[in-house]
Amino acid sequence: MTEETWHEARLIPTSGISGAEEQERRATSALLAVMTAVREFGRSLTKPFGAPAGNVETYIEVPFVLGEKKLFPDGLVRVTRGQKSWTALVEVKTGSNELAPEQLENYLDIAREQGFDAVLTISNEIPAVPGQHPTKVDKRKLRKVALHHLSWTNVLTEAVMQKEFRGIADPDQAWVLGELIRYLEHPRSGALEFDDMGETWVGIRNAVAAGTLRPADKGVSEVANRFDALLRFASLRLGRQLGTEVTPVLSRKELADPSLRAQWLIDNLAEHGTLTGAIRIPDTVGELVVTADLRAGRITCHVDVDAPKEGRQTTRVNWLVRQLKDAPADLRIEAYVMHGRGAGAAELLTVVRDDPGVLVADPAKELRAFRVAQGLPMGGKRGRGRGTFIDSLLHAVDTFYGEVIQHLKAWSAAPPRLRPEPEAVERPAALVSTSLSSQDDPQVAAAE
Repeated sequence: MTEETWHEARLIPTSGISGAEEQERRATSALLAVMTAVREFGRSLTKPFGAPAGNVETYIEVPFVLGEKKLFPDGLVRVTRGQKSWTALVEVKTGSNELAPEQLENYLDIAREQGFDAVLTISNEIPAVPGQHPTKVDKRKLRKVALHHLSWTNVLTEAVMQKEFRGIADPDQAWVLGELIRYLEHPRSGALEFDDMGETWVGIRNAVAAGTLRPADKGVSEVANRFDALLRFASLRLGRQLGTEVTPVLSRKELADPSLRAQWLIDNLAEHGTLTGAIRIPDTVGELVVTADLRAGRITCHVDVDAPKEGRQTTRVNWLVRQLKDAPADLRIEAYVMHGRGAGAAELLTVVRDDPGVLVADPAKELRAFRVAQGLPMGGKRGRGRGTFIDSLLHAVDTFYGEVIQHLKAWSAAPPRLRPEPEAVERPAALVSTSLSSQDDPQVAAAE
């Protein structure tokens, strides 16, 4: 037997997982144990929920009595620092299993009776809006106990960010966190990626193509929510690769009232056949905007770039073209002018490279901004794999960022330069005039 066939020993093995119950128990135990062992990781997961920066203790399947029922939440997390503590019950689901409202309401009641701070749920469900819980519960039960949610994608992203980018002080703890990452990335762990646009996707897609979709049609709201969830997944996925926090762009009103965003998506889908959202990536020239056109079968990504505020119009165009020297020739470049409505001239990058003047429709009007866009084919299937909507959107986002956005830098004016001081010229004393001049001080002249 050769060494190539040997299996390396793993701290958290994936073998022997016999069913959903065992899968959930192993995922819960592995995650909570690593939260205790790797302080930075435990802190990064609990801090957003109001836990202090202290010692993390975790337990699994803690028994509680509620009325005549004996209940066993999957886990419990307690963080203490001095006299301050934060305690949360934990409920975990893996695979395609969804959180149950009745179960969560029972745990909220237990937390209230025990004086705990929160109930934390972990599953593969990704809410459409950050901070929103994927499961609807009786809001009266949230008066004294908070309900928080993490998707497994959130957990994996946080683990990778902490290990690969923020750093772990202890090398042994870094190895332990690496073992959790390895486990969660394995298909048998049950920590799945976003993999389904929902049962109504195909019907809605066909209705859009036929021009028969109405905002009130059944399933439209589910597709809108799934699209925003996919954008959140794409953000987490890209952030994991870049080592920075990538987030969907939402207004304050949309964050406060997610129904506003959902209704806008529904209306846009019914009227124009498109689904649109934006992603914010730190230190880039602008937001990455994604538009899925279900009628045309295309996914378009674009970014808006402010034009330089000085120089000739063609010089401003060349400033952008130089940054796109390795970009695909079929990118579409649109020019916007000062005080103009809508886009001005538009051309493919290959044409603009040869003739920057094609984007200057009126030399008298000053260029204000450029829009750089890339269109790619859209998949139509609901799941994952070749020809699916999910994979085509993820590919479009990754491609546009890698080929375009990461190479663009915002314009900045050159700093002002010091003027050289004139050198003093020595003159012979005999040539220096001592006569009064109109430039002399009047008081001095009077004294003379």
